[in-house]
Amino acid sequence: MMAMTISTDNQRFDDSPEASGEEHSWLQQQVQHLSVAVEHELRAAGPAGLSELELIRALQGERWSLIGTVDFHEPDRLYPVHFLLFHVLYRLRDQIAVEGESLNISPLRLSIGQIVNRSESTALPDSTDALREFYLDLSQYFLSEAAIREMMDNFWAGNTLSRPEHSEAAEAARTLGFDELPGQFATVKKRFRKLVMRAHPDRGGDTGEIQQLNQAFSVLKAHYA
Repeated sequence: MMAMTISTDNQRFDDSPEASGEEHSWLQQQVQHLSVAVEHELRAAGPAGLSELELIRALQGERWSLIGTVDFHEPDRLYPVHFLLFHVLYRLRDQIAVEGESLNISPLRLSIGQIVNRSESTALPDSTDALREFYLDLSQYFLSEAAIREMMDNFWAGNTLSRPEHSEAAEAARTLGFDELPGQFATVKKRFRKLVMRAHPDRGGDTGEIQQLNQAFSVLKAHYA
């Protein structure tokens, strides 16, 4: 079966989460193709895993060609790619949990490992996980542009669906070049501004690098809130 490339064109978005049968069929095909590719890339990466940005770039490569050009400056165009990736990731986490494997899900680090407590391997991840519920609901793919921008505004403000775990905050700190979590958020802000200036395209950086710094900053902002 020939794979289709995920489009970042927002023409499918309207003011309601409803979608046609054709659109749902297209989504299911995308999920099938992505599921194979995502699991392959994460297992190939080993314990070190991949960031969301690294995974997107791998899926854009010649091996898969599943994702088109992504404009990291436009939330409504980045959102469909991000949402489908995380939909697939949460499905995969549920599937491998029954086999005794875990999947760490964070924009900064995605990695497959072994469940330490074997008694937990027979249970699915917490069904009350707000992020899991959001990403497993495919209708959320069809959010309006206004809803996406509101959600992103909340994200950058640190108003997330759940407080980041300590491991996620520590990973965010490492992304910003810290060996450990700083004692004050002011230290984070100072380092963030410095790194964003260095990562500016005019200085040899790229928008993907800036996006990763933004994600790390938002995680730490929620951690210190």
